[in-house]
Amino acid sequence: MAYLIHVTARAVTKIWNPYDILGVSESATEKEIRSHYKRMSLKYHPDKIKPDPAKNETLEMLNDFFVDLTKAYKALTDEDIRNNYQQFGHPDGKQSFSIGIALPQFIITDGNGKYVLIVYAGLLGVLLPYLVGKWWYGTQALSKEKVLIESANNLFKEYEEDMAEGDVVYALSSGVEFNKVLKGNKAEVSLGRLESRILADGEFGPFAAGLTVKDRTKLEDLEGGVRRKTLALIWAYLGRIELDDNALDELKFEVAPIAHALNQSFTAISLAFGATQPILQSYAVTQSLIQALPPKASPLLQLPHFTPEIVKAIDGDSKVHTTLQQFMALPLNKRSKLLTNAGLTDAQFKTSMDVALQLPHLQVSRAFFKVVGEKHITPGSLVSFIVKGRFVPPGSADVPAVKNTDLEDIDPDETDLDFILGRTKKTVKSEADKPVQPPLAYAPYYARDYSPRWHVFLTDSKQGKMAVPPFTFTTFDKPIFTDGAKPTFNMQTLKAQFQAPPQAGQYTFVMHLVCDSYVGFDTKMEVTLVVEDASKAVELNDDDDISEPDEGMSSFHFVCKFN
Repeated sequence: MAYLIHVTARAVTKIWNPYDILGVSESATEKEIRSHYKRMSLKYHPDKIKPDPAKNETLEMLNDFFVDLTKAYKALTDEDIRNNYQQFGHPDGKQSFSIGIALPQFIITDGNGKYVLIVYAGLLGVLLPYLVGKWWYGTQALSKEKVLIESANNLFKEYEEDMAEGDVVYALSSGVEFNKVLKGNKAEVSLGRLESRILADGEFGPFAAGLTVKDRTKLEDLEGGVRRKTLALIWAYLGRIELDDNALDELKFEVAPIAHALNQSFTAISLAFGATQPILQSYAVTQSLIQALPPKASPLLQLPHFTPEIVKAIDGDSKVHTTLQQFMALPLNKRSKLLTNAGLTDAQFKTSMDVALQLPHLQVSRAFFKVVGEKHITPGSLVSFIVKGRFVPPGSADVPAVKNTDLEDIDPDETDLDFILGRTKKTVKSEADKPVQPPLAYAPYYARDYSPRWHVFLTDSKQGKMAVPPFTFTTFDKPIFTDGAKPTFNMQTLKAQFQAPPQAGQYTFVMHLVCDSYVGFDTKMEVTLVVEDASKAVELNDDDDISEPDEGMSSFHFVCKFN
């Protein structure tokens, strides 16, 4: 391409201007043009002028000039020719053009044609199919979650219904993507030092990186190589272990985003099987990877400057970790005293409290089922599961009371054809109507910017199975924080739709609302779906028409129990 650009013949086309050719001004009258042309034709007529060798003139050049001179004159005096000039810029009408490319001499030389064919055959018959095939098979090698198919197969083999978080971490180490990170001798270098750090005595558990005895056994059962070092690096990242080796520390932070992508694939596999425990464990591992926390670690470690020693001072003799919400609910002076005694400076205390007041904790105020436009839920109907909640960061003060009107879900007008037909109204949205992005996750150890996601799904606690697949929410309908970074406490609405069971009855589910970016911000509620028999629902509607009862919240037939 660079060669063609260099050798391509370039021709600059000059704009055809009859006034320039005749040598008259554009303000000249027709009489002046006729008089001037008469003088020029007498001077440059081919029968009267001879070529001047000193100017490299030829008879053909003089003839062409006289023709141009005549065309210019007619373009200004003849009506038809003037129309051509005005419309197409030329007295002969619309002009065609061609582009020529100067090819290298060796290509057009006799006898070299076969070499040109060989080159074209190589480019079009070998190189082009290779590049297209490489691209195509590269796309086919990735799963929907953008991980290698081979890695997804490995994760599938590791799946078990009674998996703990450590088992999920072990499964993630089977990803083929880590081979690129630990290629060459990186798989063996400093492996002993790495394992000695993560398996040192721990502050809260048997080992420093948060492994259990079972996790250690799984690590040691692996043969040396990429997977064993990968697993050790993931545990070093989760345990925030200082390795005192720049290369190892870089690898520790490099494996975390890869493990996170693999965990999304494992979540998809768990959802396909439908067992509740692996689904919840995979979401928990996502939280651990974003926050760099080992399983079952204290949620307080998500705050800056908090260490295991500080957490121990706050927890005291309790065997259950203090949550962020519980700690931030303490009076400010008590929090300050606890952290100051634990060794935090005033500046560090302020920083940690400022971060806590920016964490998007979604508090659920109400969750219920309904069918749009109906008072009762009948078998097989399209049910909307609606969650109403507010973002209340831990430690928030002056939180306003929830208004009953904020908890209602108003049906659209019966004449709203756009809604009935499932169409989106073509209206110009204001800034207030645009989806609101939550703030990026506070995750100082994670090597990527990450926007939190909230997953809502229903499970059957008796069978230990998922009842309604997760609905994922990445944006909200109202601002979460003001421009001054203060919480708005706006009531947010999350909606998910699914088909009601085919039989009438009461169905008790457990609702899980999981934030994938923070530990301890999940909500677990028991909700009951009441499905009325179709004939009974008709009778109830007839009675309602007579007595005209209040169409309030009770008509939705729901029961919510907070855990």
